[in-house]
Amino acid sequence: MSMNGFFISFEGIDGCGKSTQADLLKSHLESKGETVVLIREPGGSIISEQIREILLNPANDTMDASTEAILLAASRSQLTREVIIPALENGHVVICDRYADSTLAYQGYGRGIKLEWLEKLNAFATAGVEPDITLLVDLTVDEALRRMESKSFDRIEMEGVEFLERVRSGYLEMAESYCERYFMLNGIHTIEEMSKMIINKVEEIKSEIN
Repeated sequence: MSMNGFFISFEGIDGCGKSTQADLLKSHLESKGETVVLIREPGGSIISEQIREILLNPANDTMDASTEAILLAASRSQLTREVIIPALENGHVVICDRYADSTLAYQGYGRGIKLEWLEKLNAFATAGVEPDITLLVDLTVDEALRRMESKSFDRIEMEGVEFLERVRSGYLEMAESYCERYFMLNGIHTIEEMSKMIINKVEEIKSEIN
């Protein structure tokens, strides 16, 4: 595949503020004349959004962890082939609010599924497409849950403190393992401070690639 675009993923536990930052980054890049495709996971295409509804529905409380992982991979596979690859081939910037690393964090570290199996599943689902940079917004679980107090929790968000602590630990381990791709930010910073740091880092990486 010949892809001239730029692929950015945002990661972090629920409530960390990554979605807000993804929106702000999109606005900045568009102001610079870039064509930006902003998508979320699970979701981002018609089929993927339908899978999202099944995955996050609190009524599906008997879903097995392996089923969850496979459904996420199915959603990601459709999104990658239908949206991400064509956008990158056309030279666009793709910003993904969660991508393959979320499966390692949530279903691997969180659910306890073997990482080696999930890595193979991810490789198949993504056709080997990886972000140029992954922006990890790190936040303590207590603060993340405090920020989400007023919202209705989906099936995965309802898992509680211990689950999210494992997920957060997983992200911190991945930030060390994939340090050449990861850029970690402290989610306690103000929205404006984080946005400035993210924009500076993205512009730095883009200039290195170009």
